[in-house]
Amino acid sequence: MDRKRKYDGESDGPPLSKKSNFNDGDDGGGGGVSFAPQQMFKSLSDASTDSSDSSSSIGSPPPLFKPMGLGASMAPSMAPSMAPSKPAAPSSSSGYSSAAQKMMAKMGYKEGAGLGKKGKGRVDIVEASKQRGRRGLGLKTAGFEPSTEVVWAGDEKVSSEETVEWMEPSQGILTSAEIEEWKVLWDAQKQKLTIDDETEFCDETLLKILLEQKSTFDRLDAEEMRQARTRSNPYETIRGGIFLNRAAMKMANMDFLCDYMFTSPKHPDRTPVVKDNELLYFADVAAGPGGFSEYVVWRRTQSQTRRDFRVKGFGFTLKGSCDFKLENFFSASPEFFEPHYGVNGSDGDGDATNSENQSEFRRFVMEHTDGKGVHFVMADGGFSVEGQENIQEILNKQLLLCQFLVAMSIVREGGHFVCKTFDLFTPFSIGLIYVLYRSFEQVSLFKPVTSRPANSERYVICKGRRSGTDPTHDFLYDLNVTLNMLKPSKQDVLESVPLGVLQADDAFMDYVIAQNERQAETQTQGLAKIQAYVQNSDLIEMEQKRMRDECLALWGIPGRSRAAPKVPDTATKFSELCQEDRGDCGYFCRIAMPLDKENFAQKVKSVYDYRCTVSAGERYFVLGVGRSNVFFWDGKHQPPRWRKLEKCKLRLPGDTLFEAELLEELKGEGSGQRRMLTAHIIDAMWLAGQDVHSLPYSERVQRISLFVKAVNRPTRSDLTPLRVKEVFRCQDVSEIMDRLVMLVVKGGGRQRRLCYRTDNGRHYMPQGIFFIKTCNDPWTVQWSRTQKRLYFFNMSNRNSVFEYPPESIASFKACRIHRLLWAWEEGVKVHDQQEMRQDPSKLSKEMVLDHIKKQRVVL
Repeated sequence: MDRKRKYDGESDGPPLSKKSNFNDGDDGGGGGVSFAPQQMFKSLSDASTDSSDSSSSIGSPPPLFKPMGLGASMAPSMAPSMAPSKPAAPSSSSGYSSAAQKMMAKMGYKEGAGLGKKGKGRVDIVEASKQRGRRGLGLKTAGFEPSTEVVWAGDEKVSSEETVEWMEPSQGILTSAEIEEWKVLWDAQKQKLTIDDETEFCDETLLKILLEQKSTFDRLDAEEMRQARTRSNPYETIRGGIFLNRAAMKMANMDFLCDYMFTSPKHPDRTPVVKDNELLYFADVAAGPGGFSEYVVWRRTQSQTRRDFRVKGFGFTLKGSCDFKLENFFSASPEFFEPHYGVNGSDGDGDATNSENQSEFRRFVMEHTDGKGVHFVMADGGFSVEGQENIQEILNKQLLLCQFLVAMSIVREGGHFVCKTFDLFTPFSIGLIYVLYRSFEQVSLFKPVTSRPANSERYVICKGRRSGTDPTHDFLYDLNVTLNMLKPSKQDVLESVPLGVLQADDAFMDYVIAQNERQAETQTQGLAKIQAYVQNSDLIEMEQKRMRDECLALWGIPGRSRAAPKVPDTATKFSELCQEDRGDCGYFCRIAMPLDKENFAQKVKSVYDYRCTVSAGERYFVLGVGRSNVFFWDGKHQPPRWRKLEKCKLRLPGDTLFEAELLEELKGEGSGQRRMLTAHIIDAMWLAGQDVHSLPYSERVQRISLFVKAVNRPTRSDLTPLRVKEVFRCQDVSEIMDRLVMLVVKGGGRQRRLCYRTDNGRHYMPQGIFFIKTCNDPWTVQWSRTQKRLYFFNMSNRNSVFEYPPESIASFKACRIHRLLWAWEEGVKVHDQQEMRQDPSKLSKEMVLDHIKKQRVVL
């Protein structure tokens, strides 16, 4: 069955093309693309003649652009606003004013004669210069001769409305048996560096026209090309908007069209995939400088609809000029994004084709996503193929494979994937698309309006990774190993999946061929338009402003200009974050009430009202106003004196305010022991612009835990790690005692010191226990012996309720005011091996545990 549609001349004519990688030079992943000069178009009659013996025929459709002369017609929507006519020699009908003609007549000028005394001078007026840029004087580029008579008359649909067309779902996932059969075809074959005969997935005539016209710009100056492209593309002025490059806006475009399945994924029943106590994890592969990631972080944390810091990104790209430029994330906080470069982490090279790098990146991502992987992967790789633009697909094949491979190694079940592609004509590339088609619920080949129409770029969008697709990852991994082995030779793998397997799937083939032919027509028409705009520099696309305004509004992107964030004044920012206190910030200076033998039982009446955490270091209030602009206040002076600490290096998102202890964690024992300065967050008011001060204490701790996971960067050894204080219920304070050990501390002599063991296996030297009251008076939490559950009791009106009364919630302020401290000072023995005696006048471990035990017995 011949699925390829015949190009029968019923469209707008054989469109004219350009370089296949006519790339958006400011986008991530690949190097910049040079646009070389070349003759652009050939006549339609020539095209018909040249292809007369082809299986497809070309008729004689109207030209896409044409000279404008007397009686010339053009499509109203495509016509320029002005079309200057050719100047005529002075004559009675020339349009010159009568005064000018009288003046010339007095000087002896006769109509129709030349200038000068004898009338032998110039007859026609001097034409305006058609010199272009730095071209040599008199240089003419065939096919690009300047002409103000050229107008654009192509039939072009300009709209902000788009639709993603999905393939019909495949019948099942790949099996190990299938994959093993396919590997037989990986036997080395002679390397193939042409695609002009790759007609299995596109009409032969369309491919021929496309390839011929991709070479038409080889003689054209690159700057002329860029200027014409800028003026001709209806969507050009969308650019990068508030983001660092155009790639970010492409992601915004596709995210909107896919119902925000990337930045706000939902189950089929419309419930959020990311729960309240989870982060949205994503990965950005081969995508420097990071436009995709800047958009994702902005959409989650800074958009007008929500302020949600529950996001964490992992980056994997080549180091050097293609690296992530986090310092240029002006619209989003780069603290939520962590680059990783494979082997050696931050010191690696980031080569995505290196199998060891792939495995190490996978290990890192899995380790920091609780073994589940990311919710979605984005990939935007490409590189310069100057001089070999027509075979960009072949040169880019391994990078495309490795982007698919990395995605399949880290995206979780039900997760999504989007990746940039270029031409898709070879069995190798289409085979890779087929592998995704069998591994995801839905797959689409899509070109958003933010991708310039004259280039070969488009995206494969994959929705919902299927379960049981691990063999797919292994298949891609083995294929990459094979390609790496063949690199030194002149041999290659030409079919990733047997061609017969692809041809046997009618639905898949019909979709791919239709998309390829549509892409070829779109690209060639876009190039024809650029040629017209090169020839006539007066042509301007009149829809650019309207399209920019409509698209930005549709995608929910502000129309403001991109600007570097300003560092706010600390005093002003602190007042802004504490505005509900109406200037009364004295409670920040309150110290915890000391617990002693006399007041402990009186203060801790109900153990269910309190949470406990270990105290161990200097306490500070930490204010983050963005990036490395982090300031500390010890709470000892009013007004606050915010300053930077040299010994502590943090990077925090703006609008962050919390209380923390700075302490040294210990790893190991004795002479081999290592120390690490860390910041342990005790409580928080604001986290990355999210106000948490009035939430219940347990929920605040949960938010702090998510915040720490989101902003910590394990690969940055120069940064001070953030921790969330380990919190225990008061009735479980014995668990704290169970974690106390006696260790030899480096630099402390041979005497063993009291240490507390953390969840991560490290230790630090404790100074006491904080008792944090989490229930506001007059409410208290009690245990119901009949219902066998906790309830809330109002000591004023004697009311009892099981639901959480809003007025009982202890805010950040209330917790700080009513905080208690049991200091483990000299004379307080909390471990049997401590070489001291318990001072009978001080609160002891036994008193505390006995009081808690009695509470539980009575209740």
